[in-house]
Amino acid sequence: MTRRILIIEDDNQIRNFNCFAVENMGLDYTAAANGAEAMAKLLSERVDLILLDLGLPDMDGMEIIKKVREWSEMPIIVVSARDQDKEKAAALDAGADDYLTKPFSATELSARIRVALRHLERHGESPQETVKSVGGLRIELDRHLVYLDGEELHLTPMEYNLLALFFRNIGKVLTSAYIIRQVWGAGYGSDTQSLRALMASLRRKIEKSPAQPRYLVTEVGVGYRLVDE
Repeated sequence: MTRRILIIEDDNQIRNFNCFAVENMGLDYTAAANGAEAMAKLLSERVDLILLDLGLPDMDGMEIIKKVREWSEMPIIVVSARDQDKEKAAALDAGADDYLTKPFSATELSARIRVALRHLERHGESPQETVKSVGGLRIELDRHLVYLDGEELHLTPMEYNLLALFFRNIGKVLTSAYIIRQVWGAGYGSDTQSLRALMASLRRKIEKSPAQPRYLVTEVGVGYRLVDE
């Protein structure tokens, strides 16, 4: 079944550009120029992924993210001219899977869509699917084992919990605040120093060059991502 993308964009030129890029990928699409039209399509049509502009004429795109997350985990890629780190983090914390700042190329947009669709396919895996791999890095979630190029790695419990969180969200940008809540708990607030220290420790064990990570990359000002191939 061909995946179907909902493109929500009020600018005609950018909307046509996005539609053209999606069509060139061999995907189906439907488009909306405002929030009300987008919500109507979401309720009446099959949609697998959303490309969302935040600056809509009738509502803020953040409202759409929150509404969709009340009933669906479909991937949401924000495509917006808002380039402030706090706005990116807010959209991701609200439930967006990725954030692409305008202007962008068709190549970059297509790459982000492919990653999001792979993430969607993984959501459809059986709950018993406990072995996950990215490149030479493999985790067995049921046995709490991690391997790099076939060699077992010895991680601390905190390092394992952090890596397992990324493997449950392969290809998705995780904000620092979200990671801290999931790994340490809500009481730790915004303890980014502890997160940076734990990330550095984990990278030393899984990366050949921790300063130029292959697996766990930094999304500057926002958080981190386990890169999907």
